[in-house]
Amino acid sequence: MTFRIRATAALVGLSLALLPALAPAGGPLPSLLSEAKAQQNTKVLRIGAIPDQKPELLNRLYPLVANELSRQLGVKVTYVPVVNYAAAVTAFRTGGLDLVWFGSLTGVQARLQKPGAQVIAQRDIDASFQSVFIANTSSGLRPISNVKGLSELKGKRFTFASESSTSGRLMPQYYLNQAGVKLSDFAGGAPGFTGSHDTAIALVQSGAYQAGAVSEEVWRSSLSEGKANRAKVIQIWKTPGYPNYHWLAQPDLDKRFGKGFTARMKTAILSWRPTNPRQKEVLALFGAQRFIPANAAAYSSIEQVGRQIGKIR
Repeated sequence: MTFRIRATAALVGLSLALLPALAPAGGPLPSLLSEAKAQQNTKVLRIGAIPDQKPELLNRLYPLVANELSRQLGVKVTYVPVVNYAAAVTAFRTGGLDLVWFGSLTGVQARLQKPGAQVIAQRDIDASFQSVFIANTSSGLRPISNVKGLSELKGKRFTFASESSTSGRLMPQYYLNQAGVKLSDFAGGAPGFTGSHDTAIALVQSGAYQAGAVSEEVWRSSLSEGKANRAKVIQIWKTPGYPNYHWLAQPDLDKRFGKGFTARMKTAILSWRPTNPRQKEVLALFGAQRFIPANAAAYSSIEQVGRQIGKIR
């Protein structure tokens, strides 16, 4: 389609003297040119998300989000998958994505690279999000009462979720540091990175890793859906709360879609309720009851921790 638009756009630039030679009067050229012009004028809101869970869930959730936003805003909305967390940040920086569901670390990274980007909203559960440390029951690890107990993870086969995950790496590493545990203290001299929370849970449960750190939200979901078996994998500690996921919007959406568009988009997202059947399904897949207002200042502590562990420079 991109090639066709470019090709037809090139035809527009041909001189009128050549048009009769390209197509007879009433032929296909006028309709082709009209189609190209219509496609060039189409405004598409491209949404994306960090791939924090399996593609099956993401490919179910975000097309629903796109459909609901399209219905409420009256514009075409399309979901564009990305391969990893870094790709989501890059796509936002280069303008390939207009609205992205980021974790707090990737959101801060993206906002620092795109001045003027706007934090739109977070889920009700994101104002005080938590990470959990989990362990295979054959590891000898047991629940601990305070952060100092994380020192027992030294010498264990340990995995994070993604390298850029707030709940599956950033905050767990922060608390490991508080317990005096360096990444080189794990078996093999380094931790693993599975790429997603549900994969990390599955690998700890299988015994491939003796312990790991993941999002409490995904941990609870895995337990309720029967994917995590407490006979094989247990929670050993939960972090204090911190601000996490949020929608981040490009700074130029009002220019592209019309004055007040960003505010209308925010209002739309904040209006989603379980009483609406379409929105209920979206919220359920997000693991939330509603979205609430959010602002960049709330994530200053995340930026500070990101700089401390070298994920933000």
